[in-house]
Amino acid sequence: VRGEAPAQRPAATAPASREPGPLWSGAVVDPHSNEFWAQSNITVGTSARLTALTVELRVAQTGSVTSTGAWRSLPEDDFAFTVGERAGFLVYRWTLKEGRTVPAGEWVFAGQYNHERGGRDAGGDRYSATATAASGRHTVRGGFTPGG
Repeated sequence: VRGEAPAQRPAATAPASREPGPLWSGAVVDPHSNEFWAQSNITVGTSARLTALTVELRVAQTGSVTSTGAWRSLPEDDFAFTVGERAGFLVYRWTLKEGRTVPAGEWVFAGQYNHERGGRDAGGDRYSATATAASGRHTVRGGFTPGG
């Protein structure tokens, strides 16, 4: 019915990725996504200061997927950002600029996109985060639960 808010769908979540070292992660399709638009949220956590960080979100091209924006909870000026189509994916990439650091904590990186009408299956979407801390280089990666 026109004028009614769209029905809320549960967020599609994937288990958090935890590797030995200071880095951990998790991913969710934002619960405010709707039948035309979605936001994929990646949370990257670190227990140590990072001197390098690259976060990549790969949104599978399931039909009419086009970027509408992106954001991160860390300062915008600390990151170089790119988005573009590559091998059947819309790829968002945030790269920490040289000389900048990421403090210990949990940080969100989000990609926003339009998609074909109806529920979008996020089962083919992936993310990764690679970081450098005093203990060395660390990588976490994961996906999103299908049907989100």
